[in-house]
Amino acid sequence: MVAMFEGKRVLVSGAASGIGRATAIRFAAEGAQVTIGDRNLDGLEETAAMMATRPVLQGYDARDYASCRKLVDVAASDGLDVVCNIAGLLKWGPSTGFSAEDFDLLMQVNASSVFVICQAAIPHLVKSKGVIVNTASTAALQGQPYNVAYSASKHAVVGITKGLAVEYAAAGVRVNAICPGHVETPMTQNTAPPEGVDWALMMRNAPKLLDGSCEPIDIAEMFLFLASDKARKATGALFTVDGGQLAG
Repeated sequence: MVAMFEGKRVLVSGAASGIGRATAIRFAAEGAQVTIGDRNLDGLEETAAMMATRPVLQGYDARDYASCRKLVDVAASDGLDVVCNIAGLLKWGPSTGFSAEDFDLLMQVNASSVFVICQAAIPHLVKSKGVIVNTASTAALQGQPYNVAYSASKHAVVGITKGLAVEYAAAGVRVNAICPGHVETPMTQNTAPPEGVDWALMMRNAPKLLDGSCEPIDIAEMFLFLASDKARKATGALFTVDGGQLAG
């Protein structure tokens, strides 16, 4: 049986750990030629060792737009079919004490770099009738206390996704976004809770399913679905994978 992404050329950012790692592993298992990007080069090597086929490794810094464009250039050296924007940054805390500098940093890493990568990739994706899958968040769909900067950055990802989907639909390019809830990744596990948090207020956003927190593979499978022909009529859409967090 032919693998789902046999011969397809796929770019996965943020692939040194977490959702990006799981997504890169799954694409390789389905026959894709994968380019993986991250600022953590050791993490990229660890991911590569877990993949069915050797990927192209490209270090890049989401804060450096020239670096973002270089990542796309490397991934698209022989054409490009799928872009998965997964790299991201989480910082949170009471809004009155949250620095403007950190707000700008989250916007830059989580939103502006996504736009730059999409912008650089679109000419290649127009040729291949390709796909972009961005990473938004439940924080893009619901107010979350102590998470204003992260939420703003992910709202921006939704705007990028929907705007590009409309602009490039007639060119055959699909653009969607996944909105994960809490996922057990190094980013979430290594972010210490700040002082002054009202935990009862926070837990209004808890998942509803038994053991409702997601694992990276749960989100990776949605990346593969949206990149596949099974989702050929989906564009400009947001797909929530959150254990029922936003159900009510």
